[in-house]
Amino acid sequence: MKILYAIQGTGNGHIARAEEIAPLLSNYGKVDLFVSGSQADIKLPFPIKYKSKGLSFFFGKQGGIDFLKTFKNNSSKRVVREIKEFPVEKYDLVINDFEAITAWACHKREVPCFALSHQYSLLLPNVPKPKHFDPVGTWFLNNYAPVRAGVGFHFASYDKNIFTPVIRKRIRDMKPTDKGHYTVYLPAYDDKKLVKLLLRFPNTPWQVFSKHTNKPYHIGKLSVFPVDNEAFSASMSSAHGVLCGAGFETPAEALYLGKKVMVVPMKNQYEQHFNAVAVKQLGVPAIKKVSKKNLSKIEEWIETRNHVEVNYKETAQPAIERVLKLYADRK
Repeated sequence: MKILYAIQGTGNGHIARAEEIAPLLSNYGKVDLFVSGSQADIKLPFPIKYKSKGLSFFFGKQGGIDFLKTFKNNSSKRVVREIKEFPVEKYDLVINDFEAITAWACHKREVPCFALSHQYSLLLPNVPKPKHFDPVGTWFLNNYAPVRAGVGFHFASYDKNIFTPVIRKRIRDMKPTDKGHYTVYLPAYDDKKLVKLLLRFPNTPWQVFSKHTNKPYHIGKLSVFPVDNEAFSASMSSAHGVLCGAGFETPAEALYLGKKVMVVPMKNQYEQHFNAVAVKQLGVPAIKKVSKKNLSKIEEWIETRNHVEVNYKETAQPAIERVLKLYADRK
């Protein structure tokens, strides 16, 4: 069987998950990889047959997406051309992790395409939902990468086709310690803004990883580093707590490592508001944004000793088997 594994490359979660899934897929046939998007800091250690700018979203500095940069760096003509020209018909099966080009190419040419993503879980019943309804965000989740059916990942198994997070082997193999610092990863915030606010806690050691700086610097007990996957993972493994966006893989890995976690959903990112509701049900605090108004909530989180315990077993293999069963049942 010829399988195309199409991966969204905006953000690290999709790439981190692919580290575990891609080798397992090769047990079922010849697998080619396609990565679209250019905002991930993690690099896959396997050959990638196809690459594209895709439909990439760019992080801003005020807690949300930089829509102007996103618009400037995305060409609708290029995307339409790539959808028209991508050779999806060469494959028996396309497994899609929220990747738009191959999903639409399959949709237009009736090639079997099945989701294996976190975003797919948000479309299924019983998933915790934000109180506010976002019509644009809902349309986006439903139409960005259309598929026949699929399997999702989420913080808990809310549905028979939802599995708990895929935790990378390199994270599973870590032996967590507690060196007392707090690891921060909020890619949609300018590090200067974060530094100004976090220095309000001068006795708290912070290790901030920022997409907006090229070299490390230090102010008192606060350190800022450029994003580096190995350094970030090491910092998280030895942290007392993790302050991060309400994405999926980073909070899941932090929880797996037994860390105290607080999340901050990105503005205008409906998916992250779903995630914030889900982790709050687990007992993880969430704040709307990093601001003076929320410093008291951050202080309360720093002072609490409670952390959420999770039991995330290996799910990559059973999730793949479920996708292949869906494919077999619909042939």
